[in-house]
Amino acid sequence: MLFGAHCSTAGGPHKALEKATAIGADILQVFVKNNFQWFGKPPTPQALAMYANALAARNVHCVFGHTGYLINLAAHASPNRDRSIKSLIQEIEFAEALGLPFLVMHPGAHLGLGEAAGLKQAAAGLDEVFAVTKQSSVRIALENTAGQGSCLGHRMAHLAAIYDKVRKPERLGVCLDTAHLFAAGYDIRTPNGWNAAIREVTSLVGLKQILAFHLNDSKTDLGSRVDRHAHIGKGKIGLEGFRVIVNDARFRKHPGCLETPKGDDLKEDVMNLKVLRGLVRR
Repeated sequence: MLFGAHCSTAGGPHKALEKATAIGADILQVFVKNNFQWFGKPPTPQALAMYANALAARNVHCVFGHTGYLINLAAHASPNRDRSIKSLIQEIEFAEALGLPFLVMHPGAHLGLGEAAGLKQAAAGLDEVFAVTKQSSVRIALENTAGQGSCLGHRMAHLAAIYDKVRKPERLGVCLDTAHLFAAGYDIRTPNGWNAAIREVTSLVGLKQILAFHLNDSKTDLGSRVDRHAHIGKGKIGLEGFRVIVNDARFRKHPGCLETPKGDDLKEDVMNLKVLRGLVRR
């Protein structure tokens, strides 16, 4: 895999590239706006130029985005769902301006509506978004979840249902989060368990739909349905589990992105990247 981390764009998107270089990342994930606000200001021509120059000057293989945490397309009709649709449209426009290939997005929470109805709402919301952004090449990479509360996505069948319902499935992809897989009940600590999870994704949506991975250990137990990230090898998945994952030849060129806890000096990212690279067989 190509290893990296989520990097802050505080000070401009070019700053994320500077941080990625500082930690020795091959890839990085960013938010295209404040992740706790519905809407943001588009990047200025100057910011885009600085980002393009920084990208050209650095050996970064892939930059992709993650949508804001307020977006929830799976809920019942409401002002917040309307804002979610408009917010996602804006984020796709910002991602397009930055040249990002895809945005990772959680399928959403049904908030009591029920799984079937929530998945139908999520697909319908994506149809609205894709209709408005039909000229865009930016894809939405659906992320599997731990399944806390009424969150959808803890079963691969949820992601497949959205694929089946949307009018433009070619605008979708999948991002697999290791901590979420484990907390949702997929025992990926062994080759058999990891391969079983990948077979399920392959059978439901196809192997080529996997666009990226979030590489996070889990503070919580197998099947806990609680989303808590831990440093690589310091959680319940453990080093041997990640050894299996990072040496899967099918994903040799896929982005593997850390979302583990860290401070301002990013030393934890450096540590985790060193651990991941140390697990790769030469």
